[in-house]
Amino acid sequence: MKSKDIYKRYNEQYRSAYETRLKAIHGIVDAAEKEESPYGACFEATGERLIQASVLEAQLDEGIRADMGLDQLKKENLERYMDLLPENYGESFANPVFCVERYGDLFGPLLSYVHVQARECFGYAYEHRRFRMAGVFSLFIHAHDAVKNQDVKALKQAVVDYRNDQIPFDSEAFIRETHGARNMRLTDITLEADLSDLRYLYDYGVYITDHEIQTAAFLRGYAKDKLEKLADTIVKAYVDGFRRENKDISLRHNVRIIANAGQERLTRRIVELMKEKHLNGYVGEIVTTTINRQCGYDHKFDIGLYLTEVYVRDCLDSRREKALAHESLIRDYSGVLFVERFGETPFTPKNNGARVTLDTEQQGLSRKLMGGHRQLIEEFIPEKERSFCIVAFPTPEIGERFEAIFEDTALINMQSSEAFEPVQKRIIDALDKGSKVRVLGRGNNETDMIVALGRLENPEKQTNFVNCVADVNIPVGEVFTSPVLKNTEGVLHLERVYLEGFNYKDLKLTFKDGYVTDYTCANFEDEAANKKYIQENLLFPHDTLPLGEFAIGTNTLAYVISEKYDIRDKLPILIVEKMGPHFALGDTCFSFGEDNPVHNAMDGKEIVARDNERSILRKEDIAKAYTHCHTDITLPYGGLAQIAVLTEEGDEIEIIRDGRFVLDGTGILNQPFDQK
Repeated sequence: MKSKDIYKRYNEQYRSAYETRLKAIHGIVDAAEKEESPYGACFEATGERLIQASVLEAQLDEGIRADMGLDQLKKENLERYMDLLPENYGESFANPVFCVERYGDLFGPLLSYVHVQARECFGYAYEHRRFRMAGVFSLFIHAHDAVKNQDVKALKQAVVDYRNDQIPFDSEAFIRETHGARNMRLTDITLEADLSDLRYLYDYGVYITDHEIQTAAFLRGYAKDKLEKLADTIVKAYVDGFRRENKDISLRHNVRIIANAGQERLTRRIVELMKEKHLNGYVGEIVTTTINRQCGYDHKFDIGLYLTEVYVRDCLDSRREKALAHESLIRDYSGVLFVERFGETPFTPKNNGARVTLDTEQQGLSRKLMGGHRQLIEEFIPEKERSFCIVAFPTPEIGERFEAIFEDTALINMQSSEAFEPVQKRIIDALDKGSKVRVLGRGNNETDMIVALGRLENPEKQTNFVNCVADVNIPVGEVFTSPVLKNTEGVLHLERVYLEGFNYKDLKLTFKDGYVTDYTCANFEDEAANKKYIQENLLFPHDTLPLGEFAIGTNTLAYVISEKYDIRDKLPILIVEKMGPHFALGDTCFSFGEDNPVHNAMDGKEIVARDNERSILRKEDIAKAYTHCHTDITLPYGGLAQIAVLTEEGDEIEIIRDGRFVLDGTGILNQPFDQK
């Protein structure tokens, strides 16, 4: 079903409002061009964006853009985002610092928010969501009236009213489009476009750069057999994830695919292979080059402008209402396949006082909202019936050696699970003899961590560690567990690490009984700024997090290749976590699935370390059990002096010494070190 047909009812309902409000916007812009008010420039720039979006939507509706050339589309796309580019952002109304400098602390952040919302209308135009555009039009008009009267209270209320009005639409999109294959626009482009004509990239309605064009050109010439093997590996991994976790894949069919612009040839084959497995792969999101990460950081907590107890209640009520109304659709959601991208330069944001932040009460409300959403998903799409798969490839952002790095990444991603499984079993057998594990850094690395392990009642049939191969997480190569929190303690130090899009220098986390008790980094000269940076981007919305996972990565080839190209700080955690021991802050890997028995395939042993002292609280109050966070932090082999199993008898079993595997039967893992 086409977008304009999907939204026909809503668009018709808002047709009159859309037309009336658009006419009013033209009037505001015309007046702003003539008036001397300092706010005129802001309303002129913001209003022009809304008018441009309305023209675009009409052109798309009438199909008159089909004859536009590639250069014309490229120029238009760049102009649309020009003021967001880092070199222009300093004087953009999307920049809260700029707005605060011009309009003060009261009006500035709100006007910056309105401008950013106006930009959302370009996306709505490609989807023919006139009803959503009408909502932004109303926000703009009310914001203009409030500023004209110098009424900041009215401006704040305009933002609150806008967000409240959008709750039903956000909820329906969350249920029917994120978790249901209702809107197939992105899928249709991916499957039907003439990939030899690069104009198709501009049909998505997202920021397109030379990176996406280069990726498309590269994959267009990629060998068919290699592409087939990549796609087959990815789809097989998704299917194997169900089998290894003892889940019935036949219960659900719709698989949401998060794909990259330019990788359509690969995505198309993934969808085709899924169909052969009786799965319906649909492209739910297209990812592209980030325009300006500072802008994203500046608006990260804009929800603080309207986050209240009432808003949380209404959001959760609305999502439940939509889930019940479309229950048959949401109950056919199988999971997500995420093709991640990497290669961007590590990012450290500039701190500023103009950006919106959340106060203590709002952080609590944010936790409540996250928890409520997760519980709703668990009710309609239980963990025991869904799965996921994540794989990553570089984009040309990574530099001149993009094609070589892509080939080596493909090599990493296609490594055989069968080769790793028996070696990892030897590591697990050694770990199961211990009560604790010690991880010690070397050189300048100050890591000294003790991780407590659960007691096995029946070691012949039980284990603490998952023998993880290439299924839900590609590439292959780790063993992991849920640590016991009590007596898990020490310091975890990363000299440089890239987490969730943010760069950290000399990150140090101190643990006591499994929880972070102190933290610091060296990103800023001011220690308070360092702590705030970690709290907002690593711990948020919490003040502390438990250690939900401990793992030992075994993919030495990935490490060697990262050193070969000097790209470790550009790799996604998906690959980095396989390159040494890693520690995950937040929930365990078994979150919401603790009661579902899981066994290692090779020896049939049940993994019993599915709970910890935090997650077991679900038995009394589910709101206390989960953090809804899970961030893996890896100490790569080069900074590692030792990983040793400590037994209750006082013995020590070394697994890694000075960055090399020394446990009997694991020497094969060192081969990439010797062959580099």
